[in-house]
Amino acid sequence: MQGILRKHKAARLSLTLLTALLGGWIFDLLHIPLSWLLGPMVFVLIGSSKWGTHFEWNASLRNTGMIIVAYTMGLSFTLSALKEIIRHLPTMLLMTVLLLLLCAGMAVILSRLTRTDFLTMLMGSIPGGLSQVVTLAEETKGVNVTIVTVMQVIRLFTIIISVPALLFSPIIGQTHERSAGAGLNEGTAAIIGSGQSIILNYGLYAVVCMVCAWAAKQFKFPTAPLLGPMIGTALLQMTGLIGPILPTSVINGAQVLIGAYLGLLLKPGQFTQRFKILSLSITSSLLLVTGAAILSFLLSVFSSVSLPTALLSLAPGGMDQMSIMAHEIGADLSIVAVYQLFRLLFIFFAVPPVLRMVINYVHRRNRLVTEEQL
Repeated sequence: MQGILRKHKAARLSLTLLTALLGGWIFDLLHIPLSWLLGPMVFVLIGSSKWGTHFEWNASLRNTGMIIVAYTMGLSFTLSALKEIIRHLPTMLLMTVLLLLLCAGMAVILSRLTRTDFLTMLMGSIPGGLSQVVTLAEETKGVNVTIVTVMQVIRLFTIIISVPALLFSPIIGQTHERSAGAGLNEGTAAIIGSGQSIILNYGLYAVVCMVCAWAAKQFKFPTAPLLGPMIGTALLQMTGLIGPILPTSVINGAQVLIGAYLGLLLKPGQFTQRFKILSLSITSSLLLVTGAAILSFLLSVFSSVSLPTALLSLAPGGMDQMSIMAHEIGADLSIVAVYQLFRLLFIFFAVPPVLRMVINYVHRRNRLVTEEQL
């Protein structure tokens, strides 16, 4: 069996998929929130930690899951939702800047407590895209790329686990409100009532999603498999062509594809000082969640946004994971998606230049200190 797994990629993919499905099924039996995302993630993580060479996942499978989630997100962008989004622009900017300032302050504290350089802690704390931050870390002299990667992955894991726990805790008291079956029936009735074809609409939206995902990748958009189809779906829907609501099984399948990928992100055997790195990563992630929870409370008080929607909008996780949670609990998906998208674009375009300024300042200061000592 081990020989087959070593020689055949299809066998490794099948083992990973079966492990992910088993995790989702068990978590679903236990009624754990986001069971088809968290279950695959946890089970694949455990399996790959013990038998790492036997597990493998394909980026195209993860992208397929993200395209499905993006389609669901795009359906939430109606004209009325866009007007509401424009109204939230100043608040989005303020909340994003406050969250990033929290990250910077936390990086200062962690660097002093752990005696690790500030730039490493800063890049490990920024709630941006994993690949973007790691790439920038690789290009920066003196930054510990291993610590940055581990901190970013741990942040993602911690937030995906802690945010649902907070949502369904007595503090917020959220329950599963989304009725997928009812939504599916209403969507089907709307398409039939308008004289449109369900099969034709499915086909058109599928083509648009795939083409937009490809185009977004060519233009080097951040998280192209998510951003491209979401924009394409929203624009096509505004033409009057009704997008069919996907069955629950398809949404669950998308979560499995994404959860398996997340489970393979963290490879505990590839770094040293595990306890120190893991403890500071988890601590910083929990501090980020706490800061986001405080900001979300303020957002819900001073704006017409429910507390669960505000928390998912400001939680420093991935846009796809937060949108899945929003879909699960019936939160305002358009608000969650646009807040997450705004922070992603802000970090993508504004943070790297600022980081480079900080890096240059730190390097200049270190040179001056060295020259004075000489």
